[in-house]
Amino acid sequence: MYSCVRAVQAGQLDLTGFIDYAAAQGVAGVELLDIFWTDAEREIPQVKRRVAEAGMDVAVFSISNNFIQPDASDRAQELADLKRGVDIALELGTDIVRVFSGSARQGVSQQEGGAWILEGLSAGAAYAEARGVTLALENHGKFAGRSDQVRDIIDAVASPVLRVNLDTGNFLPVGQNPTEAAQHLADLVALVHLKDMRPAATDEANHVFADPTGQLLTGSVIGEGLVDLAAIRAVMDDAGYRGWWSLEYEGGEEPLSVGVPRSLAAARRLLG
Repeated sequence: MYSCVRAVQAGQLDLTGFIDYAAAQGVAGVELLDIFWTDAEREIPQVKRRVAEAGMDVAVFSISNNFIQPDASDRAQELADLKRGVDIALELGTDIVRVFSGSARQGVSQQEGGAWILEGLSAGAAYAEARGVTLALENHGKFAGRSDQVRDIIDAVASPVLRVNLDTGNFLPVGQNPTEAAQHLADLVALVHLKDMRPAATDEANHVFADPTGQLLTGSVIGEGLVDLAAIRAVMDDAGYRGWWSLEYEGGEEPLSVGVPRSLAAARRLLG
């Protein structure tokens, strides 16, 4: 659903409207995000009915947890939210929950933040394992942006249910080659985000990121940017990956009529 975030912000789509839009695009499933829900208890039955009527699956339920919280009570709330995300995923009929590590925060060191992440994800993974759910950790941000950081977290937590959400675009802002990163993590991947990025013009303001060299990047229609998606597809095929490929379009084109349809067409060509 994040592919349509600009349309949601503009009031063009709500949660059920997105499901109808996705069904009209002929996709097999949807990735739903906690940030777009207003009242889960009320919305879950509506969403399940709408998805079933469309003949789709809920592929994954994604949450926006952030364990970089200096206050222990705030970290406890993040863990409670993660556990609730696991419960919602099961109610929606999926056993995959996308999770984050945490966002950079002034005054929080890599060591201190890393300890909070391990604490939170270890407890979250224990709960998920008991419920038969996989947590897919996305490569994202300062603490888990590079493949080595992601692998180190998973190795330290040492849970069979903490796996990887391989976001093909997110490696570029941290200065890592996406294909090489995919090779490093392929055996751990439980979910793939198909994302692409291109160099940004100096006058672009939306979704602009600077890589470690200072190059400005922004989202693009997949297949039209810097990510070698065909190479990543080959890496995942070699690893025997059979999971979901979830489109996450973050470009500046109008999403509903341009960005998402063009990206879906490219995804279908890529995946055959």
